[in-house]
Amino acid sequence: MSAIRNLHKPYPPRSLRGPESRLARWCNPPLSWLLRMAPVLALVALVAAAPEIRAQADPPELKLSTALAPAYPLGKAGLLWAEALNSNAQGAFEVRQYPAAVLAGRDPARELQALEEGAADLAVGSALAWSTRLPALAAYVLPWQSPDARAQELLVADGALFDLIAAAADRAGVVLIAIAPLGDRVLSTVRDAVTAPEQATGLRIRSSTNPLVIDTFGALGIRTEAMSLRDARAAFAGGALDGQEAMPSTLAATRIGSTRQKFVTRWGAFADVMVFAVRREIWDRWSGETRQRARAAAQDAAREAGALAREEQALGELNKQGITIALLAPVQRAAFRAAVQSVWDRWTPVIGADIVAAAVAAAVPK
Repeated sequence: MSAIRNLHKPYPPRSLRGPESRLARWCNPPLSWLLRMAPVLALVALVAAAPEIRAQADPPELKLSTALAPAYPLGKAGLLWAEALNSNAQGAFEVRQYPAAVLAGRDPARELQALEEGAADLAVGSALAWSTRLPALAAYVLPWQSPDARAQELLVADGALFDLIAAAADRAGVVLIAIAPLGDRVLSTVRDAVTAPEQATGLRIRSSTNPLVIDTFGALGIRTEAMSLRDARAAFAGGALDGQEAMPSTLAATRIGSTRQKFVTRWGAFADVMVFAVRREIWDRWSGETRQRARAAAQDAAREAGALAREEQALGELNKQGITIALLAPVQRAAFRAAVQSVWDRWTPVIGADIVAAAVAAAVPK
């Protein structure tokens, strides 16, 4: 009973009050004091351990860059790839998608540079856009090289060509792990479809600033204009633009009919390719099993994104919007191809003669 009564005695005892009592107070506190202070001590311990708990709970983030949001095939492929990687990671990392090329200063052409410099860890991008940084990728998008879906599929399925381009990327610190067709870029115009090279001369066309595109349009006598969508709408309204070059899905989403554009020509100039890439430092950390899963997940994501089907659907949507769709015959495409031979001559040594030869051979049905 005396032990229980002692719980209610003041702490410290009167005999140990004063300076000499400090050691006794802190080295031998009574049970009653410990019981009263237990919640406080537990809270202090929890706060102190919080950073370590968070570190254990939150896996390291891997940043995945895409130029477009998941509403578009390229962005959707990025989202599907991220989801598949996360489901297989078992908490080792967490992939987060960053659309609109925000990791590359909102410039799709700089996504490859973002991978090289570590601003991004993974990316799904356009071969045309990335060819500014890695010219070897232009082998997939040379003008009038693969003007139809069959030629595009043959091109991306060629392992020898992929290995040559992947080797060039590896030297830049980037690992290419998968590619897939994105579809044809088309030409929308205000007056008439463009079915022959002479019809292109003098047109004022809104386009990207990609060097290959600029050179190709220059060879056809087209005046290129780089401007925002808002500025383009004003230019179309004022008659300062004759058309623009883009993917069908982009044209359908922006409802080009509202800006006086009435024709879309499927001329086969640029058939783009989506590229899946990983920063070399990240790739080297992954086990062989993780790498294999990443490749398989990229291929599955490309297939599920259904880029070719989506672009065909977009052409149907454009037709419903009142746009006339013109598909060039092989002889008409051949005339355009001959008109831009100077572009091929200029770009072949930039890309690599061996890579261009492999691309030409790959695009021909066996």
